[in-house]
Amino acid sequence: MTVEWARGGPDLLVALDRGAGPLGVQIQDQLRAAIRDRRLSLGERLPSTRRLAALLGVSRGTVVDVYEQLLAEGYVESAVGSGTRVAAMPAGGPVRHAPDVVAAAPPRPAEVDFEYGIPDLGSVPLTAWSWAVAEATRTLPTAELGDEDPAGSRHLREVVTAYHRRVRSGCAVAEEAVVVSGFRQGLAFALATLAQHGIRRIALEDPGPREHDVIARRAGLDAVPVPVDDHGLDVGRLRETGARAVLLTPAHQCPTGVALGPSRRRDLVAWADEVDGVILEDDYDAEFRYDRQPVGSLQGLDPAHVIALGSVSKTLAPAIRLGWVLAPPRFVAGIVEEKRLSCRGAPGLDQEALALLMESGRFDRHLRRVREIYRARRDVLAAAAELAFGPDRLQGLAAGCHALLRLPEGTSERAVVATAATMGVRVNGLGHYRFVAADAEAEPGPRPPALVLGFGNVTEQQISRGIRTLAKAVRHREIS
Repeated sequence: MTVEWARGGPDLLVALDRGAGPLGVQIQDQLRAAIRDRRLSLGERLPSTRRLAALLGVSRGTVVDVYEQLLAEGYVESAVGSGTRVAAMPAGGPVRHAPDVVAAAPPRPAEVDFEYGIPDLGSVPLTAWSWAVAEATRTLPTAELGDEDPAGSRHLREVVTAYHRRVRSGCAVAEEAVVVSGFRQGLAFALATLAQHGIRRIALEDPGPREHDVIARRAGLDAVPVPVDDHGLDVGRLRETGARAVLLTPAHQCPTGVALGPSRRRDLVAWADEVDGVILEDDYDAEFRYDRQPVGSLQGLDPAHVIALGSVSKTLAPAIRLGWVLAPPRFVAGIVEEKRLSCRGAPGLDQEALALLMESGRFDRHLRRVREIYRARRDVLAAAAELAFGPDRLQGLAAGCHALLRLPEGTSERAVVATAATMGVRVNGLGHYRFVAADAEAEPGPRPPALVLGFGNVTEQQISRGIRTLAKAVRHREIS
């Protein structure tokens, strides 16, 4: 790819020692080395002779002689109107910065990828996002181009909390919101704040999202598992742990897909009140519910004890690395301080762009459009799974972009996953999401074998083909 530069070409770092011999020879040697080492890439334009001479404080004639020598040796090429550019190096030419490294061939991509947690990347509203970024660039006052308020853009916090009240039945206000660079950053800040408030043990869903136990331990908390059943987190078992904090996915449990039942929600709130506990609510894909109205946020049910965490990774794209923490007032200052000491904040223009996207209605329109896409994929998944595996094998179809496929008793998840991979289908077993206890004696008991099927970023045709392949993989393991 040819790199086009402004008139005169780019600046170029060449260090000269005026007591170490002819300057022209030094310039030649350094340019040769830069081209050989690929620090100057194929087609890259060198500075004009006049500009390089001025940068280095040498005569233009010296630079002209250097370029002519490199041209004669084949390191550069020159054309009228194009300037002097790096020429193609011969095949097998030296690359001195990595003489002994042989790049490994990348693994062959799966033909069907049921990876959990990836939205439809082909449906990301790039046109709307481009509009929002352009509008933010045009309208954001120059005074707001410096370091942000430690809590994040006031505008975005107002928009996010209004959205949360309107769509998720929450009750947070802008003063209780902190903008972060995605869910995990917000979780790390929240956990560190809980540790400062004397909370030492946190309960996690088992099975549950990957690496939450690792993040909790890094914050200095003892992480303990609590089993999940068909009604969500077992609050009775939570009480037995002695934990004063719990992290869960109540609207659409990851990875089983169940919603926390009404009685469990009431029991959870009662537990928090009894122990002065904290409920950390991972509200990651609650907008995608297909058969009835989404279940409201726990934050609206008990704002004094719930920290709600959200992001746009599932609703827009992971690349738009923005999220938020909605916390009770007693924790907000600590979360803000954790953020202030850890980073300078999320990009201000992106925060303003997201606020405008949501405020303008474009965000809601996008959600309505992709909800129908996901609904159609869910229906194809349900039909294909019933045909291949029989009825009542899928769980968690009411919401979100993943479901749980229960395998026949005695089936080895790992064997099916490995066999499917050889057939071009990538999938994870339920065991991939099991809690890894620091204490071997605390390892949870076995669960029936199952596969976690993400359908956000696969087409309907891929879903049908993938399910047929998984059925073959199961039969193959049964026969062998």
